Amino acid sequence: MTSCVLGFDYGARWIGVASGNRISQSARPLAALTAQSGQPDWSRVDALLSEWKPEALIVGLPLARDGSEQKTSKAARAFADALGKRSRLPVHLVDERHSSQEAARRFAAQRTAGSARRRDAANIDSLAAAVILESWLTQTP
Repeated sequence: MTSCVLGFDYGARWIGVASGNRISQSARPLAALTAQSGQPDWSRVDALLSEWKPEALIVGLPLARDGSEQKTSKAARAFADALGKRSRLPVHLVDERHSSQEAARRFAAQRTAGSARRRDAANIDSLAAAVILESWLTQTP
């Protein structure tokens, strides 16, 4: 059995993707997929699933500061549901509050260190997916 999991940071225009390892509890950004009206390019999603052969999928659930659901929560849940049906893999939703801020902080640190440039900012969604995935990995036995 594989120890690989894939994480997704759902957005109406971009969906960040990251791969993670349950053994090392680490994650790394993979790609940011374009979405049209909230719908991903399913052929790209299928290609990632085929390449990585994950045992589970993690989708960030955008919640309001007080923990309540918002309009984007419903869209993320619909994406997670479609992803689960399409892949026939378990899908876990993770509170993604503060993931974007952490991804922005990490990106800024990478720019300061010279390992990222401003043009790499398009990949911040995949960095957010890695943050979401790391959160799940460290909370799951």
